[in-house]
Amino acid sequence: MHAATVRSEIEIGAIRPPQRLAPYSYAIGAEVRSPETDIVAEDSDGETFGRLILLYDPNGHEAWNGLMRLVAYVQSDVDEELAADPLLPEVAWSWLTDSLAERGGQVTALGGTVTATSSVRFGDIAGPPRAHQLELRASWTATDPDLSGHVESFAAVLAMAAGLPPVGVAQLGRSS
Repeated sequence: MHAATVRSEIEIGAIRPPQRLAPYSYAIGAEVRSPETDIVAEDSDGETFGRLILLYDPNGHEAWNGLMRLVAYVQSDVDEELAADPLLPEVAWSWLTDSLAERGGQVTALGGTVTATSSVRFGDIAGPPRAHQLELRASWTATDPDLSGHVESFAAVLAMAAGLPPVGVAQLGRSS
């Protein structure tokens, strides 16, 4: 999984995997660096972050239709206009399916949810008075032991959720 090549704006590292879902598991956490500071928050409260968990059962798992199951979670802060777009869930799901088709190779048993939420804070709760998030949860069975393409697909979804420009496209800065 660490052989994957991801954008420089995305920081990836090993995290503690779940212990009881499969005989073997491994997990990575990822966060999109803030473009203003290039610093990754240590407590994963950045605007866009996620985790990708590999579950492995050498005997196979009937529900997985294979030996290896990948479970992805992505959360991103979005602006109010985007959060209100009724097509946002379909678009976010297409980020994953298109990315897997381009990079991840053959997968089976792909499923998941996309949720757009809006929250209003009251009282002494810190943070902006209104917040909007996109959350994608998905899982699929990898049919090839080379998982680098799956990690690259996951990172591509993070980049799209964060609103990063396509690779090779420079983002214009604001003049002071």
